[in-house]
This record gives sequence, C-alpha cells and structure tokens, in this order.
Amino acid sequence: MNHRAQAALRERVKELTCLYGIATLSEQPGISSQEILQGIADLLPPAWQYPEIACGKVVFDDFAYMSPGAVEGAQRQSARIIVHGAERGDVEVAYSKTMPDLDEGPFLQEERKLIDTVASHIALIIERKQAEEERQKLQDQLRHADRLATIGQLAAGVAHELNEPLGSILGFAQLANKNPGVPKESSGDIQRIVNAALHAREVVKKLMLFSRQMPTRKEHVDLNKIVKEGLYFLESRASKSNIEITRSLASGVPLIFADQSQLYQVLVNLTVNAVQAMPDGGKLTLKTEACGGRVHLIVEDTGIGMSQEVLGKLFIPFFTTKDVNEGTGLGLSVVHGIVTSHGGTISVESEVGHGTRFTISLPSAGEKGADGGDN
Repeated sequence: MNHRAQAALRERVKELTCLYGIATLSEQPGISSQEILQGIADLLPPAWQYPEIACGKVVFDDFAYMSPGAVEGAQRQSARIIVHGAERGDVEVAYSKTMPDLDEGPFLQEERKLIDTVASHIALIIERKQAEEERQKLQDQLRHADRLATIGQLAAGVAHELNEPLGSILGFAQLANKNPGVPKESSGDIQRIVNAALHAREVVKKLMLFSRQMPTRKEHVDLNKIVKEGLYFLESRASKSNIEITRSLASGVPLIFADQSQLYQVLVNLTVNAVQAMPDGGKLTLKTEACGGRVHLIVEDTGIGMSQEVLGKLFIPFFTTKDVNEGTGLGLSVVHGIVTSHGGTISVESEVGHGTRFTISLPSAGEKGADGGDN
C-alpha cells in the first residue's frame, strides 16, 4: 500500500471514529442535549488532519461549546445546523496556526464532507431530543389528567356523603339558637357550630364544583357587569387592607355564554387570593378586553408573587401555601375547572416580590353587552 493510500485510510478511520463517537454519545441514557453538544465539540479535533492544532466548536441557540484549549483561528471551516428548516447554529473547526492550502484552504475535501455530516447528525439528535421531550410532556399531562379525574370522583363521593349530615347539623343548630331559653354562653357556642357548618358547606360546594357535580345554568352574560357587582362587595374588605382597586373595563365587550354564578365564583376566588397576597397593602387591577372573538378578564396584584415551583403546582387540588384554616387548596382548582368547562383558558404570570397576573380568556357569544364599561 503506497503512502497516499495509507494517509487516506488514516483520515477515513479518524472520520469514522468521530461519527461512531457521536452516535455512541447520543445513545447514552439520560444524557442532555448540552452534554451531547459539548461531547461533539471534544470529538472534532482528532478527526482533522492536524489534530494538535485543531479547535472544535459547536454553537447552538447562541450558546458555544468548545473543545479544551480552543482558540480563535484565522483558518476555519464551518457548517450550518438546520433544525426543522430553521438555522439554529453551526459547527466549526479552526486551526490555531496557519497551514498550507489544500482542497478548501488548509482543509481536505473529506473534512468538508465530515463537518457537513456532523452538522446533519446534530440536527437529527436535536429533533429527536425535542420529540422525546414533547412525548414526555404529553405523558405527564395524561397522568395529571388521570389523577385529576380520580380526585374528581373521590371529591364527588365525599361531597355527597357530607351534604346530608351537614344540612342536619346546620338546620338543628340554627333551630336551637332560636330557642329563647338558650343561655347566652350556649348561644355563642351554637353560633360557632353554625359558622363551622357554613364553612364546611362552602368546602363541599367547592368539591362539587371541582368534580363538576353542581348543575350548570348557562346564559348570555355581561362580564363587565359581573366584575362591577363583584367589586361592590370586595371594596370594603380591600380598603381595610389598604389596597387600592383599579378597574379598566372595555366598552362594547361581547356577551359570553356562561353560568353567571360560576363566573362570579371565579372572580371572587381570584380577587380574594390577590388581597391575601398583599398583607401590607398594594394595588389590585381588574381589566376586561375583547380580542379575536374572545373576551379576556385580567386580575393583577402587586403582592408577594410566586416562585416557579409554586406556579407549577398552582392548579393541583388541595395544594396551598396558606396557613392552616386560611385555605383549602381548592380555590384555583375550582377556577381552572370552571374556566375550562366554559371553553376558556387561564394563564398566570408571577415573580417573587413583583406580584401576579391572571389572564382568563373565554369565547364570546357574538352579541355586545349592555354595560358600557369604563372607557
């Protein structure tokens, strides 16, 4: 075998070693995309004709992964990384010293084919990783939906079992308290029983709303009117807590086909949460908007905000960050259930120390509401 053939064989072995290394790297269980890209950058220099002066670099989504000791060189060879038709970065090999020209500057024709192949492999790896992540996300959503369905069935059963004894407790306690012969001390105790029963009944009602057991009566309703009526009862509580309420209700907001009492429940839950998130006072803003055949309700506060961890659990039933006796952890689950049952969506933006913003989007019924808004 002559010298030229031997040199060509060595180059081919280096190319295959690089590609085999990339394939092995991408098949490692649990390895992240970032670790794969760094590993590929490390595999590049030994595959080129002058490995001792070759520097490998992979740039993806504006983040660079470089081989050890990599420096910028005047002589470089690169290939674009195209993922789903969009350019996301490039692969580059540079020489730290100037070398004589060959096929493409100092680079071999085979090295051009290799760097193009590496860029294609990276694109395929990223596409596969994204597909795996999307599949995992869908599986998590399905598991979450199954858990919610199970909890909903349990909640419905518990609610029905509690309703009758609670009604008896409340009825007899109220009846006993009307007896003129009841001592004053006993009357106070009976009133505590009444209050506790009423609280328990509200919990049962939330359980039934969450499990969709409450009857729904949908009609054409005006969201502006619901907001105004809801704020009428909230303003006194807010003023005592040193909270300023600002409202911006768009005029001509279309009607929505919804259960008025359930939407009122949504408004109450969101505004009460907002007030509780501002123990030292603050600003509560309520807005209505109409856009693209949908009506939006925005509830925003300047309270303590929430971490990303809390945001991830926000709509999970019985999850709460409040103290014992301050919340059941069902309020936002009920809100989510009501909104989705009306064909709507709910999104949350929050940052610790910078408040929270809930945006509810509901399909409009087409007709404009009679309430003129604030504008």
